[in-house]
Amino acid sequence: MLRADEPLSLMPQRVLVAGVSGSGKTTLSGRLSEIWGIRHVEIDALFHGANWTQRPEFLADVRAFASEDRWITEWQYTSKGTDTILTPRADLVLWLDYPYRVVRSRLIRRTLARGVLRRELWNGNREKGPWNMLNRDPEQNILAWQRSTLHKWDERFPDIQVRYPQLNIVRLRHPRETERWLRDQAEASGVSIAPPKRRSRAR
Repeated sequence: MLRADEPLSLMPQRVLVAGVSGSGKTTLSGRLSEIWGIRHVEIDALFHGANWTQRPEFLADVRAFASEDRWITEWQYTSKGTDTILTPRADLVLWLDYPYRVVRSRLIRRTLARGVLRRELWNGNREKGPWNMLNRDPEQNILAWQRSTLHKWDERFPDIQVRYPQLNIVRLRHPRETERWLRDQAEASGVSIAPPKRRSRAR
């Protein structure tokens, strides 16, 4: 497992971004897509059908893009079958292993904003209202889901490293560390990136 200050041994072609809900997987995937010129496939958009149900074509769509030479996506829906499709094909994993206070505050703000504004997310779905944040069911409340899966990647990565030795894994422990790492990648690629938006101290 690599630290943020250790150089990559290859130019990544197929990238998974791991982390608990609220860590910023989709944002990082999009920014890296621009730096490296790799197509970003937002896996939430493939998964969610009407009324938050799984699309029947989900795994077929995952297999289709996984067969391509270059892509970046969020490492999600492992219990739905994505693990056996994506992991053998990937050559780089970015693990956003941020402090709990960071991911918690991020997810609360995101959930409130989506719930209040009723912004459309994927395939007509919208975040439920702010009152849903009190729901204790992880399948219904993203905050409860985050809490129930908080240590998922700590528990999984030792086995992942054994089973998939082709994977380079970079562990990023704070958003500031991620920003420095991104700047290094942009510099190595000859790309100029905009500075991050000002965030609260919790980030």
